Amino acid sequence: MENEARKEGEREEQLKELLECNEELKRENAELKREVEELKREVEELKRELGKNSKNSDKAPSSDGYRKKKVEVGIAKEGKKAKGGQEGHKGRTLEQVSEADYVELHSPRECERCGREFREGEVKESGESRQVYDLPKSVLEVTEHRLGEAECCGMLQRGEYPREVRASVQYGARVRALVTKLSIDHRLPMKQISQMFADQYGYEINSSTIEDILERGYKLAEELEVQIKERLKASELLHVDETGLRVSGKLQWLHGAATDKLTYLFIHPKRGKTALEAPNSILKDFRATMLHDCWASYFGFSQAKHALCGSHLLRELKALWEAGSAWAASMHSLLLKFYHMPRPLHDPQVALDDYRLILAQADIQEPPPFKALKGRPKQSKGRNLLERLRKYETAVLAFALEPNIPFTNNQIERDLRPAKVKQKVSTCFRTDFGAVVFARLQSLVSTFRKQGLNVFSSFVDLFSHKSIKLLL
Repeated sequence: MENEARKEGEREEQLKELLECNEELKRENAELKREVEELKREVEELKRELGKNSKNSDKAPSSDGYRKKKVEVGIAKEGKKAKGGQEGHKGRTLEQVSEADYVELHSPRECERCGREFREGEVKESGESRQVYDLPKSVLEVTEHRLGEAECCGMLQRGEYPREVRASVQYGARVRALVTKLSIDHRLPMKQISQMFADQYGYEINSSTIEDILERGYKLAEELEVQIKERLKASELLHVDETGLRVSGKLQWLHGAATDKLTYLFIHPKRGKTALEAPNSILKDFRATMLHDCWASYFGFSQAKHALCGSHLLRELKALWEAGSAWAASMHSLLLKFYHMPRPLHDPQVALDDYRLILAQADIQEPPPFKALKGRPKQSKGRNLLERLRKYETAVLAFALEPNIPFTNNQIERDLRPAKVKQKVSTCFRTDFGAVVFARLQSLVSTFRKQGLNVFSSFVDLFSHKSIKLLL
């Protein structure tokens, strides 16, 4: 009996150990499953990152590399145009002028048969001519400014030098305008500007002189910048965006606000709220519709209406669509459908119902937030986009439901792009002030072009202290 009792006790002990071991294995199995799920999500996320390009994300086209690209139109245009000039397009072919600046007569020197040389009175014009457009000889003209004087009422009186003539020897307004245009509009480094002047005019402008010219242009442009800011504040639609720049070896941000007639750019160390509410920002005083890319800081300006860039949303939806998301494909098609329809839409409620129906489908298809191994619960990219589309429904559909709201924010992106080109050419801005100077003068270049003004002539007027009138 004692042996049986002992064996029974041993069996119970073994059973208890087996049950504890089983529980431990269950816990380990559950933990391993969670780790596997976490790793799967990480792999999927890495695959998505590797699959990103300029067509399905906000990556720049230059990041796509040199592989042959499949041409895909982001927003298809209706109808196809033939290659080359379109019907009604005015050509810009050179044409002969009625009076040329110079005339050269090319006469025969001697008779082809007898070899006799022709005398001056024997040669006459045939009536046939050809004209050549060319540049004048590259020389710097030196203008000497002198003061006249006259005596009257027992007092000797003298004239005054023009405002722009401030030194005994200096470069004039046209040289300054050209240097500014080459540096800002054509993004040339200082060394190349100096070399160009040396090759073409025989005068090598040094870097300190170029810096002085740009600084003077910066100061003279202040009044125009104030005009641009005030007119942008009063506009009905404002395109806003920002992009990072390397300045003095650190990351800073170029912020932009623009319309189809005006551009304003400024540099700030921060990207978000601190920069957008800074004294040189105009957003805190803007009361109409602001079009942007859903950067959260812009929504902090509750006094303005908001519209979101459709191109950004299409790229995000395409990335999800390529990963197998059915609702993303449906939303992508719906937004393009609204884009191609006459706008604003005739029946807004139907559009809202279709939009919300796809969001309801997305709610079912997207997995709920999951508990990560560390930190707070995480959400999928699709659910993050879903919640954004739901939260900012009015801003997403503003292009379709409100009059005169563009589908994309391409206007300000085009206005910011020259700064990225400048950075690629020169690597970075060497000083904080150099970046600030570029931002203000690039604002003027962009505005002049939008206004139909000649950039070079406008800079000549600026350095000559002449007023420049801007359109609304």
